[in-house]
Amino acid sequence: MSKKSRKKSSKSASSGMMRAKTAAKAGTEKRDAPKSGPGKSARKASSGSSHKAASKTLKPAKAKPTATGKSATKPAAAKTESRAAASHLLAEGAKAPAFRLPRDGGEVVSLSDFAGKKLVLFFYPRANTPGCTKEAIDFTRLSGAFAESGTAVLGISADSLKAQESFRDKHKLDVPLISDEKHEMLEAYGAWGEKSLYGRTFLGIIRTTVLIGADGLVKRIWRHVKVDGHAESVLQAARLI
Repeated sequence: MSKKSRKKSSKSASSGMMRAKTAAKAGTEKRDAPKSGPGKSARKASSGSSHKAASKTLKPAKAKPTATGKSATKPAAAKTESRAAASHLLAEGAKAPAFRLPRDGGEVVSLSDFAGKKLVLFFYPRANTPGCTKEAIDFTRLSGAFAESGTAVLGISADSLKAQESFRDKHKLDVPLISDEKHEMLEAYGAWGEKSLYGRTFLGIIRTTVLIGADGLVKRIWRHVKVDGHAESVLQAARLI
């Protein structure tokens, strides 16, 4: 090989080695270069934060309990009805509400039957219970004294006519007993409302007595009556009007 050829061959080999080194360097830089966008750990952290934020945003608010410990979403229909009734309670001096209802024995009694007379209405929760029995017996015992003062007496409850007649016969009662199963008269005279027993609240008959004058106006009202001595107090009031 001539000197000229060896020189040319050496130059070509040197040039090839330089190209190989350049290519290798470029490949290394390409591998070491960071990828665009956030890394895996950054993406994970971002995803976790977004998930927590979404959970916090979408978590439903808990309903606050009421004073009774129950959710406030359920309407208290009994209490609403009771408050409405309480705001329209019969007052002394008002005209006595008219009524027409059946009594023991099958007859019908109305307020107009006692026009020009004094009238006592005693509302009791239930026939043949201890307090109601004592109250009815006391008014029966004093029925003659009430008649002498020109005052009629009626007992009223939501019991059926059959229950009222059984009550009358068992205790030999001589005051008429009215059956108001639909609570119309009870509500009109403010004897139907909210009661509580053993921590339970419910609607029922509130022991009440109303004294009506000969002029048809309400003279006295006794609410939440205590039975002992009550009939005597009503008789005394009836004698004074």
